[in-house]
Amino acid sequence: MSESVDDVLTRARAFAEPLLAGESLDTGENVLDHADAVVAILDTLNSGHDVKAASYLVYACSHLSRPQDVIAKKFGNDFALLAVETTKLVEVQRMSRAAAASAQLQNDPRSQTENVRKMLLAFSKDLRVITLRLASRLQTLRYFASVKKEVPAVLAKETLQVFAPLANRLGIWEIKWELEDLSFRYLEPDTYKKIAQLLHEKRAERELNMLQLRDQVQTELAAQNIASTVQGRPKNIYSIVKKMRGKSLDFSQVFDIRAMRIIVSNVADCYEALSWVHERYAPITAEFDDYIAKPKSNGYQSLHTVVRDDLGRPIEIQIRTQAMHDHAEHGVAAHWAYKEAGAKGYVGVSANSEYDAKIAVLRQLLAWEREMSSEASDQAVQDTSALFEDRIYVLTPNAAIVELPKGATPVDFAYTVHTNLGHRCRGAKADGVMIPLNTPLQNGQTVEVSTVKEGGPSRDWLNADLGYLVSHRARAKVRAWFNAQITHESIAKGREAVEKILQREGKTAIKLEDLASHLGFKSAEALFEIVGKDEYSLRNIEVFLRPPEPVMQPDDFVLLKKSRVVPAKSQSGVLVVGVDSLLTQLSKCCRPAPPDAISGFVTRGRGVSIHRDDCRTFRSLLAKHGERVIEVRWGVQKPGQHLVYPVEVSVEASDRQGLLRDISEVFAKEKMNVVGVQTQSVKGIAWMTFTVEVADASLLKKVMQSVKAVSGVGLVKRN
Repeated sequence: MSESVDDVLTRARAFAEPLLAGESLDTGENVLDHADAVVAILDTLNSGHDVKAASYLVYACSHLSRPQDVIAKKFGNDFALLAVETTKLVEVQRMSRAAAASAQLQNDPRSQTENVRKMLLAFSKDLRVITLRLASRLQTLRYFASVKKEVPAVLAKETLQVFAPLANRLGIWEIKWELEDLSFRYLEPDTYKKIAQLLHEKRAERELNMLQLRDQVQTELAAQNIASTVQGRPKNIYSIVKKMRGKSLDFSQVFDIRAMRIIVSNVADCYEALSWVHERYAPITAEFDDYIAKPKSNGYQSLHTVVRDDLGRPIEIQIRTQAMHDHAEHGVAAHWAYKEAGAKGYVGVSANSEYDAKIAVLRQLLAWEREMSSEASDQAVQDTSALFEDRIYVLTPNAAIVELPKGATPVDFAYTVHTNLGHRCRGAKADGVMIPLNTPLQNGQTVEVSTVKEGGPSRDWLNADLGYLVSHRARAKVRAWFNAQITHESIAKGREAVEKILQREGKTAIKLEDLASHLGFKSAEALFEIVGKDEYSLRNIEVFLRPPEPVMQPDDFVLLKKSRVVPAKSQSGVLVVGVDSLLTQLSKCCRPAPPDAISGFVTRGRGVSIHRDDCRTFRSLLAKHGERVIEVRWGVQKPGQHLVYPVEVSVEASDRQGLLRDISEVFAKEKMNVVGVQTQSVKGIAWMTFTVEVADASLLKKVMQSVKAVSGVGLVKRN
C-alpha cells in the first residue's frame, strides 16, 4: 500500500524539525516557518507531494554530512535527488547575489544572463526544482512585506529580472503577478504608491460597476444558452506601469484597469461568447487578440477584447475555457505533475509521452534568453543581445540541456557531453534529421550522435577551415588524444629497445621500474618514452648495465710466442695444441686465468685470442666462425716461474663514505695486487670494477666472499 500525501509530508516535517529548530534564513525568517509557508503556496499550485516534502528536506541538507544517502534511505532516491539539486541551486544563487551586491552589478545584464543560465541548467536536471524556487522566493518577499522590512535591492532585481520572467514563461500567472508587484514595490516605492493610490481612489465606484456588469453579462449569456462563470480580474500594478511606459500612456488610457473574465466550458462557447460581447458592447477593434488560435510562446490561451460599456468606459474582457484558466493561473503546477504529463501535454502543447512533454517545455524555455534582450532597456539592449548571442542551448535525446558556444557543431556537442563520446562520434542527427558533423547547431535542437565501439577522432577535426570544432575545450581534447597516441607509440618503441639491451647484456632479471629509477626517471614508461623519441642514448643504459672497463696498461695483454717443442718458454702458460711459435693473447672480454676452461680463436693479424669457454663473446664467435676455433690448454709452470693473470671483479653496493677503502683492504689482506679500479655512483648505488692479479683464479671465490661481507655490499661477481 502506497504512502499517502499527508503521511509523507508529516514524516518529512518531523525529520527536518529537530535539525531546523531555532534556525533562521539570511532574511531573518525562521526556517521551519518558511518551509511551512512554501508548502502552502505549492498546495495552491496543485503541486505533487514530492515537491512539498522536499520543501522541508532542502533545508535539512546543510545539516547532514551525506544528505543524498541519508534522505534516500528514509524517503527514496527521488526525494533525495530533488532536495540535493534544489540545495545546489540555492547555494549557487546565493553566491551570485553576493558577488553582484559586492560589485554593485545589479543593473549589469551579464549578471542577469548568468542567473538565467543557471536556472535553465537546473531545469535540465529536475523541472520540479524551479517550482520549489519560485514558491520559496514568493514566500521570502511575503515575509519582508509582513514584517515591513526593506527587501535588498539585489534580491528584488533578481526577482524582477529572473524569477518573474520564469514564472511567466511557465505560465504560472498567480505567482508571476505577485512576484512582480512585491519586488517592484521595493525597487520603485514612489511609483508603486502612486499607481496603488490611483487604483484605490476609484475602487468603490469601480467595484459597484463591475458587480453590476458581471451580473448582467452572466445573465444575458445564460439567455443565449452559454453557461459561464464571470469574475473580475486582479489588478497587477507592475503590468500597468510597464504598459504605461511601453506605450507612453497616461493612467486614464490604460484599458485593463476595469477587466473581467468569462469562463466557459469549451472552445466553441468561447467564440459564441465573443460574438455576443461584440454585439452587446462597442468593441475597440485595435485591442483584439486571439490567443486561442495562436497561443503565446508559453502556451497561454484566451480571447482578449476591449469594449466600451453603456457609458462609454473601456473594459477588457478575457474569454477562455476552464482548462485554459487553470493553465493561466497555475501553469506547470496545474498541467504537469512531474513524470505524469502523458497525452495531455504541457502548457497547451500536445504530447504523446513524458519525453515529448519535457522537450516541449524545454524548447520554450530555451527561447527565454532571446526574448529578454527585447525586454531590456534601450541602453542595455545591445550589450544584452551580444551576451546571448555567444551561446546556444541544445537538448540531448534524454532532454538534458547542453550549453555550447554559438556555431558549435555535433562534434562540439559530443565532446561536451563526454570525452569518449566525442572520440567515437561518427554521425549526427538534429531533430531526427541526419546532418554533416561540421553543421552549426541551432538553439533548441535535439541532437543525437552515432558512435563506433572503438576509435578516435579525425585529424580533419583540427583543421579550422573545415569547421568541425568551435569549442576550445573540444579542440584541446582532440589534440590530447593524438598526443596520447604518439606517446603510446614512443613508449612501445622505447620498451622494445630497452628490452633488447637487457637481453643482450644478460640482465633480464632486472626490474624495469628499478632500472628507470636508477637512471633518474620517475617510471619505466617515462624511460621508454624518451628512449622511443630518440632523446636518450642507449649507451647510457649499457654503461649502467656494464660499467666501462678501466684504462689498462700495455702489459695487460701478454703476447707470447708459443712452442710446441719447448712449452716451458711460454710466458702466459698457454699452449696451442699442434701448433708451434703462434702468438696468443688473453682476451679482455672475459680475462681467463688458470684453471678456467679455455678455447682459442684465430684472429686476423693478432694471433690467437684466448677466451673462457663460458664467455658470451666467444659463444657468439663460435656460432658464426666455428672453423676458426682451436684447442688450447694451460701449460705447466716450471719451478721458479710465477705467472700472474689480470682478472676483473665487479661489486654493487650502497654508496657510503669509506666503501672503496674497506673493499681494497680485503684484497690487500688476501695478498692480491689491485692494478686498476673504476667506480661510478647512480642514485646512491655504487658500481665498482677491480682489476686484480692472480696466479690461480680458484682463489677468487674466498676473496669474493670476504668482499661480500663488507657493510653495504650487495653483489660481487667475476666479469
